[in-house]
Amino acid sequence: LPGLLAGLRDGDLLAITADHGNDPTTPSTDHARECVPLLVTGGPVQPDGTTSFGERACAAGSLGELRGVDIVPRLAALMRS
Repeated sequence: LPGLLAGLRDGDLLAITADHGNDPTTPSTDHARECVPLLVTGGPVQPDGTTSFGERACAAGSLGELRGVDIVPRLAALMRS
């Protein structure tokens, strides 16, 4: 990740997510319909203090909790700003 971040140019927007969530309240590692972390950086995005990439940390970040159908429109709006 550090090398990828170092390669970002002015105006680049990077979004990283996962294809499924895991229920953090159980010891199971089975796929679940839980929150999926979303990391967005670059372009107009301002740091929010999130220091790790996981369901709980990302939910506490500035994007909060988004429905899956809202992610692409939100990213498109960031790319236009």
